This record gives sequence, structure tokens and C-alpha cells, in this order.
Amino acid sequence: MENEFFEQRTDLSKLSTAVEQIKATLATIIVGQHDSIDLLIAGILADGHILIEGVPGVAKTLTAKLIAKTIDARYSRIQFTPDLMPSDILGTSVFNPKTTEFEFKQGPIFGNIILIDEINRAPAKTQSALFEVMEERQLTIDGHRYKMEEPFTVFATQNPVEQEGTYRLPEAQLDRFLFKIEVKYPTLEEEITILSRQHQQKTTDQLSQVQPLLAAADINQLRNQVRALHVEDKILEFTAKIIHETRNSKYLQLGGSPRASLAIVNGAKALAATRGRDFVTPDDIIYVAAPVLRHRIMLTPDKEMEGVTPDEVITQVIQKIEVPR
Repeated sequence: MENEFFEQRTDLSKLSTAVEQIKATLATIIVGQHDSIDLLIAGILADGHILIEGVPGVAKTLTAKLIAKTIDARYSRIQFTPDLMPSDILGTSVFNPKTTEFEFKQGPIFGNIILIDEINRAPAKTQSALFEVMEERQLTIDGHRYKMEEPFTVFATQNPVEQEGTYRLPEAQLDRFLFKIEVKYPTLEEEITILSRQHQQKTTDQLSQVQPLLAAADINQLRNQVRALHVEDKILEFTAKIIHETRNSKYLQLGGSPRASLAIVNGAKALAATRGRDFVTPDDIIYVAAPVLRHRIMLTPDKEMEGVTPDEVITQVIQKIEVPR
């Protein structure tokens, strides 16, 4: 109904077509996970990094790899381990005997779509290597600055239940992720479909079936469209009130920062665009609020002991605020 009352100011036909093609491609391999896929696509269009959390075996890595394969760009995968060093990610200077000079050999972080598997398995020294590149899209090594080629997006996975051999991500690093997506178990019907598809599958190489649908230049163009989407002042005020309320909630010892406000608006813009609209609605803000905030807020110790979840507090916060019409 919304599209009947608002005239489109931006032609989103190319973006909508690309989103539908990506979803259709993933649906041939991934069963369910519609919300996760929507947020992954929105995260790419919003130029944000994404943290994917779920128990082993729910296709976190597979989904991220499939999304990456639909984009014709440089893809790197880094498996984080406790013995990983910063140079293993960023690169290192190697002596060249022919030129008698040191040459910088780029590490796997130099790419467009970077998948970091089990990001919480590396120690703080290695985690700190990601701070600059995730926020500023550049690296400073041996006094030289290296700009990342656009688009530059980091997908990172982590397991929420296994704590042995893991390191909690610092708040400053968590804040660099636009969304934290929680991948749940499939429903009974979805699991039956998974088993049926696997039984009928003629090949085990499912990734070879996926062909690139967008070039890197296309992603940059679509991102520019998303940035230009219209957001009314009352929507911006609604977002600010949500963040302000998290800072005053008696259930939280750490609320959202201004970066969280910007993340909600940018994420909502991208989500609206994937839904064929060039304007943001309150529903878009509410939809992205939990993925944006759940890794940025910190519960008070007593609420954590009671088993209260960040999502429950976020829902309570939003319910206190009048939704603009």
C-alpha cells in the first residue's frame, strides 16, 4: 500500500532485479534463513561489515560464501586460530635479493569480500590488526598507507556456545560491525527439505552452480543509490529516541553510541531499497534495530544472570517510544 501513496524519486529497478536474482540463486541451495539473507544483502548495500553467529552446522559459512560468489570481486577466506599473527592477515615485508630491498607482500585482507571464519578464536593482538582496516578501509604498515579497493566488506562468523580456545571480541571491534545476525536452527519442515535435497543431489560441489550476478562496480553504484534514499526528519528523530533510551535503560550498563544511530539509518535505507522503496519507514527502523544493537549494548550483571537477552531489552525500548505515522 505504501507505494500507492508515495511517488518513487529513484529508479531502483536494477537494484531490485539484482536482489531478486541473488535471493533466487541462494534459494536453490540454502533452505530458509530468509531474514539472515535479507540482512546480508542489506549489509553489503549499506557498506557495512557483518558478524554472523550460530551453532556449528547451520550454514553460516556456506551462506556467506554463496553471497560472495554472486559478486564478481576478489574473495578471501581467513580461518582464525589462536596462533594466528597480525602479519598472517595483513601481509609482511619480504627481502628481495635481486633489488636488495624489502617488498611488501599483501595478506588475505586485501580483497573485496573477506570471510573470517571463527573470528573469536584469535587473540587480542590479532584482533587489533582489524581495527583500522574495518573502520577506515585502509592499512598503515611500515609507514606506508594502503587503501582498500572498493567494495570492501568483512563477513565474520562465530560460535556462541563453545568457549574453549576463544577470546571475547572487544567492544570497540564489535562496534565496527553494522549487523550481528543470529542464525537459528531450521524448522522441522525446513530440515526435511534439507535432507530431501541432499539425498537427491547429484553433485557435492554446490558452489560451482553459482555464477556472478554483479560486478564490483555495480555494488559501488548501488551503494550510491542507497545513500541517496529519502529519510524524513520524524524517522531520524525516532531513531535518535531509540538510541537515547538505551543509554537510560535500567537494564543496560552500556547503551548505543552515535555510530549505532548511523548504523540503524544506513541499514534501514538499504533494507528499504531491497524492498523496492526509495524512502524509509518506521518498520524498516524497527526491523534493523535488533541486528544493529544486540552486539553494541551491554546488559547489567543482574539482568544477565536472570537470562534476559539483548533482543528482549531492545523490544522493550522500542515499545516505550511512539512510532511516527
